[in-house]
Amino acid sequence: MITLAGAVALARLELAQLQDAFDTNARIMHRLLSQRVVQHDAILATLALLQPGPDGPADAAPEQRLPALYAQILSVQRRDRGTEWTEPALRAAEITSRNQKRPVLGPVDFAAGRFQLLLAAQPASYALTIDLRAMVPWAEWPLPPATSPVRVALEHAGQSFVLQSGRPARGGWAFAFHKHLAADSQPFDVVVQQTVGWTALPWGRTAVWALFVAAVIVFARLGLRQRAARSRAEELLRLGQVARLNTLGELAAGMAHELNQPLTAVLANTQAARRLLDDDPPELDIARGAMAQAVEQARRAADVVGRLRRVVERPDLSASTQAVNLNEAARRALYLLEPECQRRGVTPLLESQEPVTVQAEPVALDQIVHNLLMNALQALEKADSGARHLTLTVNTRGGRGQLGVADTGPGIAPEVLPRIFEPFFSTREDGLGLGLSLCETLASNMGGSLTATPNAPHGAVFALSLPLAGETP
Repeated sequence: MITLAGAVALARLELAQLQDAFDTNARIMHRLLSQRVVQHDAILATLALLQPGPDGPADAAPEQRLPALYAQILSVQRRDRGTEWTEPALRAAEITSRNQKRPVLGPVDFAAGRFQLLLAAQPASYALTIDLRAMVPWAEWPLPPATSPVRVALEHAGQSFVLQSGRPARGGWAFAFHKHLAADSQPFDVVVQQTVGWTALPWGRTAVWALFVAAVIVFARLGLRQRAARSRAEELLRLGQVARLNTLGELAAGMAHELNQPLTAVLANTQAARRLLDDDPPELDIARGAMAQAVEQARRAADVVGRLRRVVERPDLSASTQAVNLNEAARRALYLLEPECQRRGVTPLLESQEPVTVQAEPVALDQIVHNLLMNALQALEKADSGARHLTLTVNTRGGRGQLGVADTGPGIAPEVLPRIFEPFFSTREDGLGLGLSLCETLASNMGGSLTATPNAPHGAVFALSLPLAGETP
């Protein structure tokens, strides 16, 4: 849609520029032709003023030198006193000229490319025969007549004389200019026409615009993907930070990582402050800023220690529960683990007929659903790629909200099932047995329960049951 709008805007801009150029050239041509027809009136007026008087020599004929001076004048005719025009049209034109006291148009022959202009005067009247094509000042003409696509013609009384044929295009947009010449004696109309075809549109700029829009869309999609990935990473980090139980090794590594950055910042800022204080004179303002940053980093280190301390405690979640949409919690966990599902070739299925709202602590609920889904994905790694199915079911049962996570992995052996929620018990070689124990503890603290059953013919089903919103755990 953006590409189309931009292409239309470019086309309209190009057409507007072509229209402006057409109008400018048409006005220039009209002005040049108007100057010529006004010149014809002036030539006749000059002949009337300079002609010999009644007593002058009868053979004086200075007007015969005009064709040598003006290329458009083919011939000059003079009617002396006591004679008559040989052509009836000239006799009628002289009567009209005498009545109107100005030059008038005589016979017009556009087919032959000429016309006559007559002025009645005393003692002699004059008639000019003018060549239409030679009348055009081609040296000042704004367009090349042989190659220009613009058509220029003179029209009068149903006759038309083409000065410039132009090159009409099929279809497209038509420009037109129509105006009388600036001389009443030669009432010709200047008609300028041009048809702009599709080939005149700015296809090159349109292609560049389309490529630019495509590039912007591609980069925007990449940016959205990176933003979604960053959002997933931030959410997963948040879930990891609220995990209450971890191994001692993870706890120590986490403490070292969390404390390393603020302590390094504290060291750098205090060293910088010391150097600033040792300067002569000391940079007190900058040193104060460095010490303020060191204080903030020290507080951050204290917060890290306090957070790590709370990890090993068992807070009472029942006091901080609230109404939570169980369907949204499932969708949120699936969104965060979408890359993990794609990497394993698993397409999760969420089955839910109606929204289910439970009483739970949002972060603890997210932690439980996240752990259950990760356990299911790890179990599906041992199944054939074509037999990997993961189904989430949200419904109400027995007056409680329930979330079921069913996988088609190898399942849980009957002798192992009673111990599945014991701390430090795991069926994986690299497992520590704390994930499911933590999930059961979190569910119990919210007034719920977590159970595990086989999923026939193979796999396992973990069911999280929580009180519906409004009920006391």
